[in-house]
Amino acid sequence: MATQIETAEQKVGEDWPRESALILSALETACANHERRRMRRLPYRVKASLRLMTDTDPADERILYTRDVNARSLGFLSQQCLPLGYGGVVNLPSPGPGNPVLSIPCTLLRCREVAPGWFDGALHFNRERNDFACLEKE
Repeated sequence: MATQIETAEQKVGEDWPRESALILSALETACANHERRRMRRLPYRVKASLRLMTDTDPADERILYTRDVNARSLGFLSQQCLPLGYGGVVNLPSPGPGNPVLSIPCTLLRCREVAPGWFDGALHFNRERNDFACLEKE
C-alpha cells in the first residue's frame, strides 16, 4: 500500500503532487469558521478523473484530487482550469467495501485558482448519491 502524507482531517496518497497537501491544509484552515453549506461535506481524499461531455479524445480526461463529499456534491483540487456549467462523468473509488469505481454524472459548479497552477473546484452530482453515507460513521 502507498505511503500516506498526513493532512488536517484525512490522509492523501504518496502519488498526489506534494503541493496538494499544503493547499488542502490552507483551504481547510481558511474555511474552518465559514461553513455556508446546507449539507455538510465529509473529508474524502481520493484521486478521481473527470470526462466532460464535450471531450472527444480519451486523453482529455482530467485528474482531480478530491477534498470532500456529500450526497450531492464533491470538492476537489485540479491542476487545470475547468469550464463552469459543463456536464460530465466523474470516476472515483467508492468508500465502501472493495472500493469499486463509481461513475457519477455531474455538472461543474466552481473552479477558481487558489495557488499558481492549482484550482479549487466543486461539482454537483446530477442525482443524490448515498454511496458516501458510510463516511459519517468513521
